[in-house]
Amino acid sequence: MASTAPIGVFDSGLGGISVVRQLRRDMPHERVLYYGDSANAPYGVKTPEQVRELSFAIVERFMRQGVKAVVIACNTATSASVNELRDTYDIPIIGMEPALKVACDRGDVPSDPHHIPQRVIVAATPLTLRERKFAKLMERFDSDNEIFKEPCPGLVDIVESGRLGDHDLVMRTLHGYFDQYDLDRIDSVVLGCTHFVFYRDYFRELLPERAAVIDGNEGTVRHLGVVLESLGRLAPEDAAGSVELDNSDPSERIASLSRQLLDA
Repeated sequence: MASTAPIGVFDSGLGGISVVRQLRRDMPHERVLYYGDSANAPYGVKTPEQVRELSFAIVERFMRQGVKAVVIACNTATSASVNELRDTYDIPIIGMEPALKVACDRGDVPSDPHHIPQRVIVAATPLTLRERKFAKLMERFDSDNEIFKEPCPGLVDIVESGRLGDHDLVMRTLHGYFDQYDLDRIDSVVLGCTHFVFYRDYFRELLPERAAVIDGNEGTVRHLGVVLESLGRLAPEDAAGSVELDNSDPSERIASLSRQLLDA
């Protein structure tokens, strides 16, 4: 497969555009085809079977477009379908999971041989948090750290409806989810949904300065680069990168919102 072939990136809606922004920043020579499934959003309240069916339909679409790799820019779709997709297709399928390891590793201080237990909130969709994949991830870290699972489906709706700039609505929604915690004792919040990355500044406003806000976008793009390089499929440095946005919702509202989020 040609190294100039595009990379397919998909999400349940507009959240995965945050991954595309990272990809464009870190791998500027790549051609990216983005597909948001806003007509079927949110995935986080669907059954795993429904999410798998939707994910396979999107990857089939990408295969017809000749992609060299697919990034599932959606923690929910990764949880529900990544293993089956990898078993079916012979191109790299890069999934995402909440960056819990990054958050917990902050307790490993070089000058101290003992791990400092971390208090971590994982903000994600209901399906991501109840899937076996996340349970296995938690099992690796919850004996040495205190991990809180916080489903935040309303944050997906705000992005999809184009109300991300409504400061009062966003902060009221965040307080509704997070006021139950003593945030002064929280070490980090993991943004376990690509939609939530757009809320980084709002989380900074909500949280004390000492608390970290962590997402998996940079690590996902770095992993994609390593995989493509190992296969000799990185785009050449003289290639002109590009981003093409598509969505199952054909409305101008979604098209305009997609462009705004990409260039924000």
